[in-house]
Amino acid sequence: MLRFLYLSPIGYLISFGLNVLAKFITPFMVYGYWNKPTGNFRKLTRVSSTAVMICKKKINIGENCWIGHHSILDGSNGLKIGEGVQIAGLSGIYSHSSHIAIRLYGKRYIEIPDSKRVGYIRSAVEIGDYSFIGVGAIILPGVVIGRGCIIGAGSVVTSEIPDFSIAVGNPAKITGSTLDMDKKYFGEPRVRQNYFDQEIIRKYQNKKTKSTRK
Repeated sequence: MLRFLYLSPIGYLISFGLNVLAKFITPFMVYGYWNKPTGNFRKLTRVSSTAVMICKKKINIGENCWIGHHSILDGSNGLKIGEGVQIAGLSGIYSHSSHIAIRLYGKRYIEIPDSKRVGYIRSAVEIGDYSFIGVGAIILPGVVIGRGCIIGAGSVVTSEIPDFSIAVGNPAKITGSTLDMDKKYFGEPRVRQNYFDQEIIRKYQNKKTKSTRK
């Protein structure tokens, strides 16, 4: 009943109420998110009231996402989170780093504007559609994570992760493919109908048809 009401036009009022409650109750999952870069309301996106967003105007979050408790999203140099991405609690995504500049400027570091700091890392981060970021994972500046990936709990991602990869560790290394994990479910009608990448399903069905003809 509650889900039916939320998905109806009344859902906008429910979301407004939840956003107000989030100011007073923590941790609290807030349904509905106003995405500043596009000016769109993401009705199916859920963001924890304890999630910290740095430079929110540069954080582009897609529809149907989940941002868990006590996560940090740094949009100072651009952060794009694709549709259906889930980010578990205690995760950190960073688009800048002062790990070099802090030594170069010593006591005067705070006096130097970000744009003029030598050794100050600035690089956008992108997470592809329907990827999953495990609890406590850290994603560093400049990283691009492909579509349909899984980043293991506690992993530190320092380089690009291709589509449909499973990556774990510090630094994160590719250990498998989510396609190998998913394909055993492709025989289910609902999975075939709803899988986020229908091109994968078409390839699977064509391959299955060819094998039955042999």
